[in-house]
Amino acid sequence: MPSDQSQSTSNRAGPLAGLKVIDLTHVMAGPTCTLMLADMGADVIKIEKSPGGDDTRHSVPPKIGDEAASFLMMNRNKRGIVLDLKTEGGKEVLRRLIAGADVLVENFAPGAMERLGFGYEELHKKFPALIYCSLSGFGRTGPYKHRRGFDLVAQAMSGIMSFTGERPDGPPVKCGPPLSDITAGLLASMGILAAYTHRLKTGEGQWVETSLYEAALVQTYWQSTIALAAGTAPRAMGSAHPLNAPYQAFEASDGWLVVGGANKKHWLLMLEALGASELAADPRFVTGADRMANLKELEVVLSERFRTRTRAHWLAALDEKGVPCGPVHDMLEALSDPQTLARKMVVEVEHSTLGPVKTIGLPVKFSETPGKVASGAPVYGEHTREVLAEHGFDRAQIEALEQEGAIVSAARERRERVA
Repeated sequence: MPSDQSQSTSNRAGPLAGLKVIDLTHVMAGPTCTLMLADMGADVIKIEKSPGGDDTRHSVPPKIGDEAASFLMMNRNKRGIVLDLKTEGGKEVLRRLIAGADVLVENFAPGAMERLGFGYEELHKKFPALIYCSLSGFGRTGPYKHRRGFDLVAQAMSGIMSFTGERPDGPPVKCGPPLSDITAGLLASMGILAAYTHRLKTGEGQWVETSLYEAALVQTYWQSTIALAAGTAPRAMGSAHPLNAPYQAFEASDGWLVVGGANKKHWLLMLEALGASELAADPRFVTGADRMANLKELEVVLSERFRTRTRAHWLAALDEKGVPCGPVHDMLEALSDPQTLARKMVVEVEHSTLGPVKTIGLPVKFSETPGKVASGAPVYGEHTREVLAEHGFDRAQIEALEQEGAIVSAARERRERVA
């Protein structure tokens, strides 16, 4: 198993310090996976294609300086190199990096890694301790295994778009965030850590894989429960819950808030906060089943009451009673919320050319081995020479690889621009 730590990795913080990860991913799902690992201390070497790099480098606007904001968000805490894997030199570099790695993560098109000579079966023979993680659209088995993956398609085919929206007879609606991409990345990182635990016990690596389709399906637990148990397909309900009521958004006189008054205790406390205790005896709303059966009537009655006062008034009244509630924030409000800041979920990281850049913080906290957002996303080819030197390439070999077009380094690009 790889054990030697370079100086750049030995000083990293977090429970995964010393874990070496080769990141052959791009755009969203794969980079989410490796971002989680990097934030927990792994030394993630992000390999970008030549020419062009990760597609998110071209997802603009917005930009911060000369860099795409989307790339900066998904690739902080990683070191970046550029390889052309269609060249022999590029392949040789990758082979040497893999030899010193614990984990390889890829989200290439189906069959691409095999064609390049880096499929799991081939690498497992040479590096049996390597943990090899693949993310794809639909997984490596089944009738759709050769299809390319996109979040929009996963949300549609998983059923999510059929029950998202304002009303049951409305058009299908996609969830705002790339839900299947992010979830697939989280599942992949979880799988890698489970495989790493197994390897610590046995010395044995394995293939970990997941897909956007499965990641979308696991977001449907409640709706799948209804479909499997009742044989009916849930439809769109706006912000309401398919199993409990009231558990949704209501409009106050000056804005929106959400309220979770679904169980008996919170239902009665919510009525007290609203000054509507008489509704407790209304036969339409006595039990949770009653409220679900008469949800439209319940929404009308409660909406009339909420519109009479400001959002701040209702939030204070509900909070005093211990009823789950909160304002509906836009993103600027969410990112400046005092709880967001207290949990260090917005932090500044130093970028090599841009200076301080704001980014999302670590969502998992560790009492003894805290992770850290330590470095900004790499500029194109920023660490190519550094990483190759760590893996035994001397200056002449690196320059020969540059001449071949097998690698790109930021230092060379700067020299060529000056010339």
